[in-house]
Amino acid sequence: MSYQYLEIVYDDYPVRYQLRKNSLVDRWVDQLKLAQQSYPIDDPKRFYGFNTIEEQISQALDLINNCIDTINQFEPIITRRLTKIDDQDTLNYLHHIFEEYHGLLDQQDHAFWQRAPIEVRKALANLNVFVHRCEDVYRSSRPRHVVTYYGLPKTEQLTLDDYELFETNYQFGTVYLNYVEIGKTLEDLAIDNDQYIGDDAFKPFRHFSADFNVKFFTSDSRQVEWIHANIKEYYEKNKVFFESRGLEWGHPYLKPGSIPLADIVSSDSNLTDILKNKQIVTAVNLI
Repeated sequence: MSYQYLEIVYDDYPVRYQLRKNSLVDRWVDQLKLAQQSYPIDDPKRFYGFNTIEEQISQALDLINNCIDTINQFEPIITRRLTKIDDQDTLNYLHHIFEEYHGLLDQQDHAFWQRAPIEVRKALANLNVFVHRCEDVYRSSRPRHVVTYYGLPKTEQLTLDDYELFETNYQFGTVYLNYVEIGKTLEDLAIDNDQYIGDDAFKPFRHFSADFNVKFFTSDSRQVEWIHANIKEYYEKNKVFFESRGLEWGHPYLKPGSIPLADIVSSDSNLTDILKNKQIVTAVNLI
């Protein structure tokens, strides 16, 4: 069956997005249908950038520190708490804890993970989510939301042709494919200046699933230029690392950005204000 639209219902407010026409979108739709058969949305309230900056900082700090407390009450493996939202070194450290004790994509074989109760496993998985929430708050705080289905196996991979679809100039009301690897892309490493990440945790954007995000902002061209320059600089400093993995500059696996899946059809001029009071996804429909 062919679909034309993705409809997302925010509380009781439906917004329609027109699906783009390419083979990746068709494969993503298949994953979304598969996810909806067996899995609920992980966190229907996973919205960013809609509240005041003070509210966002308070929420982000509470979420990540509560996560740390839950993990440490089971076993004290984390030696830091986050007291400043822009403490990138601590955020990198916490992301490394997540990678080490959670394991990489579909590799949850660490002894800690195996013996941890469900609430601790959930806290460890959320540590990754909340690290990125903190980074989002202090770097940009631009409105967007994310829909993920954690339980869905991440087995599908992008083809080399799919990388031609990547964009870094994000547009208001566009739906983008979500990064589902456990690790960091070249873009992430460059922006985070991560000193903790292990060699095996550099993970190009290769796998995909039903997960997606919707951005309610348009990229600033100067910021995009800065990101590209920063990525190039980081690559040159770590050229031996990447070339030893067969990744010369310009390789598709090093591309920044994401793949657009659908574009908003029409919306109220004050849509962002409307969504401030409707920060929950109650339905995702294919039409």
